[in-house]
Amino acid sequence: MSPNPSSSIPIPTSTIPNQHKRVVFCDFDGTITAEETFVGMLKTFAPELSEQLMPEMYARRLTLREGVRQLLESIPSACYPQILEYAKPKEIRPGLVELLDFLDTGGVPFVVVSGGVRGMVEMVLSQASLGNEASVSPNKSLLERVAAIYAVDLDTTSEFLRVNSAFEEGTEMVAKVQVMARYPAEEQIAIGDSVTDLKMALHAPIVFARDRLIQYMEEHNKPYMHWNDFFDVREQLQRRWRNISNG
Repeated sequence: MSPNPSSSIPIPTSTIPNQHKRVVFCDFDGTITAEETFVGMLKTFAPELSEQLMPEMYARRLTLREGVRQLLESIPSACYPQILEYAKPKEIRPGLVELLDFLDTGGVPFVVVSGGVRGMVEMVLSQASLGNEASVSPNKSLLERVAAIYAVDLDTTSEFLRVNSAFEEGTEMVAKVQVMARYPAEEQIAIGDSVTDLKMALHAPIVFARDRLIQYMEEHNKPYMHWNDFFDVREQLQRRWRNISNG
């Protein structure tokens, strides 16, 4: 992978108007993927440090910014091709193609916001949905259909991986609320599953939560909609927007 110093990290350029009616922001690891791809990778390539630091991050005694940086920067750069290979076969949670079809009909952008590695996100999304004849875009990968991807970039020019993020702020390696600010909308929808999605979910008026994120939402008394797959998300958004238009 070519050098990517923090001063020159490419920031995805939005083609979305300054004010959009609705925008969906979706986590990647354990949300788009059916399993925690990033966490699984860290446990594979930095097992001892993962065992030490991950419980501290989940308990919020260690910030994501500190923990993710320590874990990634403990991995030799020579492992990067293996990291991408690790991501390649990961399955997408059911219903994502159908959700994107639904959002496309209404002109609603779908923005991927991940605290994980960009290369892994792109690897998985580039493999997915090609040849799905039932889709409105059967010849496009999911990578081509999302509005933008925000994630951690890696510099592999040193002995160990070096982390770069254009949205590193406070306790987060990728400050998802900062990304949301680039897409002002009448209605912002967040979809997530874990602690990396907490601030995004607290900020968004509409939240779809599963797994650990449910616990965090309940701790903060934040309303949310439970979901298992993207068919659930599509159905609940259809119902909500239909009720609004009929109201």
